[in-house]
Parts: sequence; structure tokens; C-alpha cells
Amino acid sequence: MLCPACFIQMTRRPPVDLVAIADETMEHYGFSPRFSEGVLREVLAIDEDAAVTGQEALRDLRGLLWSSIDNEDSMDLDQIEWCEQGPDNEILVKVAIADVDLFVPKGSKTDRHAAHNGTSVYTGVRTYPMLPVALSEGISSLLPGQDRWAVVTEYSVLPDGSTRHGEIYQALVCNKARLVYEEISAWLEGAGPIPDAVRTIPGLEEQIRLQVKTAVRLRDRRMARGALDLETIEARAVMEGGIVTALVIQEENIARSIIEEFMVAANGTMADRLEQAGIPTIQRIVREPKYWDRIVELGAELGWRLPQKPDSKALSRFLASRKDADPDSFPDLSLTVVKLMGPGEYVPLGPHGIPIGHFALAVTDYTHSTAPNRRYVDIINQRMIKAVLAGGESPYTLDELSSRCEWLTGRDKAAQKVERFMRKAAAAVLLRDRTGEIFDAFVTGVTAHGTFVRLLSPPAEGKVMSGEHGLAVGQKIRVRLQKTDPYKGFIDFERVRRKR
Repeated sequence: MLCPACFIQMTRRPPVDLVAIADETMEHYGFSPRFSEGVLREVLAIDEDAAVTGQEALRDLRGLLWSSIDNEDSMDLDQIEWCEQGPDNEILVKVAIADVDLFVPKGSKTDRHAAHNGTSVYTGVRTYPMLPVALSEGISSLLPGQDRWAVVTEYSVLPDGSTRHGEIYQALVCNKARLVYEEISAWLEGAGPIPDAVRTIPGLEEQIRLQVKTAVRLRDRRMARGALDLETIEARAVMEGGIVTALVIQEENIARSIIEEFMVAANGTMADRLEQAGIPTIQRIVREPKYWDRIVELGAELGWRLPQKPDSKALSRFLASRKDADPDSFPDLSLTVVKLMGPGEYVPLGPHGIPIGHFALAVTDYTHSTAPNRRYVDIINQRMIKAVLAGGESPYTLDELSSRCEWLTGRDKAAQKVERFMRKAAAAVLLRDRTGEIFDAFVTGVTAHGTFVRLLSPPAEGKVMSGEHGLAVGQKIRVRLQKTDPYKGFIDFERVRRKR
């Protein structure tokens, strides 16, 4: 039975085809929203037995208590984790990454499609996978109970949270439990029951608690080194029968922190191993903020003094203080800082080159290698590490990596634009029959292009078309909805003055 809001959407106006809007938006930003018949035939013709021929000499790690933590609806499982307590209070971590390269040869039709799109795109309305679902959610996914080939990265986490890089090798693995972020976090925080898998699989509770201990060490170390604790709000559309029923915010939690910390460390180990091999590599970087002077001004406006030169530790302390002082407006402050820092980039690094580093993560050697079902750069890194392990030459030249980096950086930015536009379009659909209603909101941006706000509920963003003069970022105001346009992603408000 549909909720009243859904019924109103169906009866007051003709429904908006958000999937069609998503397809058009994908094409507008240069993506191929559908797979060609050639790609689909190529995937259907994959012979799994033939693909793994010659892999028998690799390690068999199916006996370990591997588990994955992901979103409830995720089937394209890229990584599984396992750790154990070692001597001197060290913790050994193994991260197994799906061997996607095994089924996607370089230069194949599937590879060319993935290279063109560069990434999976998550619009909330529809997911556009980088690889056909028969592959990313089937053959190459680390689904529970399935024997899979993987590239395993090892590292040790010391008591102070620092890491010691370990081996990287190919192995046969088997996921024992597919866990969900929200369920694991609710249990760990005492807000929900123990998940069935954790309760029934011997040793899994101890394994997860050890993973929490490990992640806390890693995070504390990164924060001490100046990692930025940023918290931006990205509302996802909830769909029911093709109708937008709500906007929900993905909140940070303990389980997400486990995966984030494990993957940051694994990516650092991969970057180090490839550099040690003396071959051209790809680095994922965030440069020192180009607009640091504006960040300094922002801090001064909030009573905080930042140094004149970029300093991640100082910025980290400022952000932590603001999160404690004003948690409601912290996501909007985070978004402002993200914009002023500049986007992440992929850059080539020649043999024995000097890494630029990732300003936001407070790490020097970093790449992307842990999500080959969803990101193409991870497939490139997988091919390169496998070549190193086999004692062969790099499958990519420095010039080729340079052109790939430029293209994939552009695809990353374009994917963010698609996802951002579709969040606005979905919000416009949800609100289109609420014209004239008054909402509480936070001012999120004051620029030459206009003044923007985010509603407290639902968390939709829009532009203040009248009464915007004198408003400041972080200010809480009331606004009246003037109009919406799902096809342009517009939501327009007017400021409502409070009665005295």
C-alpha cells in the first residue's frame, strides 16, 4: 500500500520519469549508460574454468574466516577482510580484492567499455555499473559461499597505529559472511541485536571486534598526522514503485570506518609495492589547497586562527572543534572546505618519482586498488601488480598511464556531477506538490551565483530567490517553497522573516 505522499504524487501530476532523466544526464556527461550487445555477448561467453587455468599453484586461503561489510543492496563485492592478533600486540591484516582482470582482458570489448565510463555511477534512481552485472555481481564478485580468485594485500598494524607493509599475492578465497554496515554498527553501538551471521558463525564476533580495534588504531594514527574528518551530506532518493518516497542521508558509522581504514592501508601498501618494483604507477592525490587563503578567512570568521601556509594538522584541529561546537552545520562547513581544497586526481608517477600525497587523508603514497568491480583505475593497478608478481614488464607505459589518468580524473568528476544532479532532480520530484509550504533550513552557500540552503527535513537543497541579502553560511532560516523543476534540477525558495 502506497503512503499518502506517494498517492499525492501519482494523482496530482503525471509522474516524472527519473530513469529517463538519469539516462539523459549520463549521456550529457559523456557516459555510455548501456552495454553494447558485443560486451554482453563477451561476458556471457566467459568460461570460468578456462579463465583460472594455471592458477592452481597459488595460495589456498579458503579456510580463513573472511567476511565483507557493504550496503544492504550491494552485490558487486570487491573486497573481504580478515585479521589476527600477532606478537608484540601487532595485528596482521589481509584484504582480498576480487580478481576482475582474470575475466576482463586488456583491450577486450568489456575492457574498452569500462575504460570509457571509468567508474560505476550511483544515481539513487538507477545504478549504472561499470561492468555488466553478470560479471560484477556474479562471476567476479566475492559473494559468500563462492570460491573466488583474489589479489591479497597484507600489512601489519602496530600498537601506535602505524603500518608495516607486507606481501601481495594471488590466492583462492571464500567469503564466509556478507555483513551490512547499518546492522553491524547498530550491534556494535548497542542500538541493535547481534546480526544472525555474527551470532551463528563460530569466531566471527571475535573477528569483527578485532577489526574494530584495528580500525581505531589506524584512524587515530591518521588523525594525529592531520587527516581531515569531513562530513558532507548526500541525500539518496528512496524509491517505491518508481516514485520518490523519501530522501535519506548515509551516515558515518563504526562499520564504515572499518572498511575505510582497512582500504586506505591496503591502498598504501599497493602503492608502495608498485613503487618498489620501479615501474610507472598511478597515484590518487589531493594537492595542498589552492584556495588556502580562503580557508584561513573561513576559520577567522568562526574565531579560529589558521597558519598562512597549508597545514593539514591545523585544519584538522579546526574542523574537530567546529564539529563539537556546531554539529548541525558541520556538514555544510565540510562541503565548503572540500570545495576550497580542490578535487582528487589521478596522476602518473614515473619510476623513483616523488609522490605528491593525499592532503585530506594525511598519507603520502596512495592509489586506488580495492574496488576493481566499480573503478577502472583499480583494474589497471591489478594488472600492474600481477605483472610484477609474475616477474614481467608493466602492461602500461608512463605515457599511457598519463593519458589514462587525465581521462579517469575527468570521469570521476563527471560521475559526481551526474550523481549531484540526480539528487537534485529526485528532491524536486519529492517536493513538487508542496509549493507554498514553509521549511526550516541552513544556509549552505553564499556565492556570486546565488545563496543556497539545505532543508532540515527532507534534506533537499535549493536556491533562495528572494530575501537572500545579508544571509551567511551556517545561518538557520525559514524558507517557503516557490517552485521545482525536476528536469533542470531546480528547487527555488524565498526567505520567510520570523515574526517579532
